[in-house]
Amino acid sequence: MPELPQPESQINSLDAWFAQIDETRRAAHAALQRAKADYKKHADCKRLPEEKWKVGDQVDMWKDLEISHLERRNATSITEFILIGFPNPWKIQILLFLLFFLMLVATMIGNTLIIILVLTDYRLQSPMYFFLCNLSIIEILITLTVVPKMLQSFLLEQKKISFSGCFIQSYFYFLFGTSEYVLLAMMSYDRYVAICYPLHYTTIMSGKVCISLVLASWMSGFFSILIPTVMKVGLPYCGPNVINHFFCDSAPLLHLACADIHLVEFIDFLVSLPIILGSLLLTSISYIYIVSTILHIPSATGRQRAFSTCASHFTVVSIGYGTSIFIYVRPSQTSSMNLNKIASLITTAITPLLNPIIFTFRNQKVQEVFKDFIHKLTDTSKQLD
Repeated sequence: MPELPQPESQINSLDAWFAQIDETRRAAHAALQRAKADYKKHADCKRLPEEKWKVGDQVDMWKDLEISHLERRNATSITEFILIGFPNPWKIQILLFLLFFLMLVATMIGNTLIIILVLTDYRLQSPMYFFLCNLSIIEILITLTVVPKMLQSFLLEQKKISFSGCFIQSYFYFLFGTSEYVLLAMMSYDRYVAICYPLHYTTIMSGKVCISLVLASWMSGFFSILIPTVMKVGLPYCGPNVINHFFCDSAPLLHLACADIHLVEFIDFLVSLPIILGSLLLTSISYIYIVSTILHIPSATGRQRAFSTCASHFTVVSIGYGTSIFIYVRPSQTSSMNLNKIASLITTAITPLLNPIIFTFRNQKVQEVFKDFIHKLTDTSKQLD
């Protein structure tokens, strides 16, 4: 702002002073219009050039604040995002819809069946199947969080999701995913106790301990994902609003922010590191002791039975951890986004489908309970007829 006139020239300088103010305002308004035009040209909204509106040697700081307010107002004006998903011709989109719809139905039936069997049959009333029941619940929730919206995108030309809906989907996806990895680590500990300390198994893995471990897995997902999600919601998003993914994943969503995202990416990395690698470390240590104990079993039949009880869990762990480490445990997301989408598809649609098949195919007791369940249904239907 121009300096106030000195007392000795009060009367004579007022007109000149107000004229200078008007000139300053006009210059600032012109600079503001230029900045707005430049703002629209920057499609990525990452680096809007910082300008100072100078008149002579003076800077109008009031206009600086006005532009900052304008940026924030425009940044929060986005009300929806567009999910690119898997862009393909219409006929292929229909085929993909049918394929993933059938996978969704099979996933729901398979995991629901495991839950019913565990809750209704006394032969499956053990810690191992209690954890398996909770794993099936998480698989159902992960599938319902992502797949229905993906199916909708196959049929609609405008693949939109609201601003709040996007962050809600992202939060619950990572909450359930985090809980799943912690639960897998708990399941590996359960197998470790069962094989290495069979005589003390029921004492160590009591009902109270099992419930506490499951609650810990859910709480770890809730609290570890809360802070990064709040930070992401607080970022300004000013466009473009196109997400190169089939759901609101963290990396492509952050790339749309009109601010420095390095801190949020670092927080995401710090959260992913102990959750995925920490639970993987616990799982690896458990299996090292398990394999060592099994190799010391003198009977070949005993070794085979011990390996069979762990094989299904180890298969699920390998698929889940492998894809998640590829996607999330990296300081920077430099790989192809298409590869990330394929890897995410494994964790959101394929793994929840395979888990019931893997556990029932490798587990003799579950197969027996399943056959008895089918026989009961058949007998009941015959009686009704």
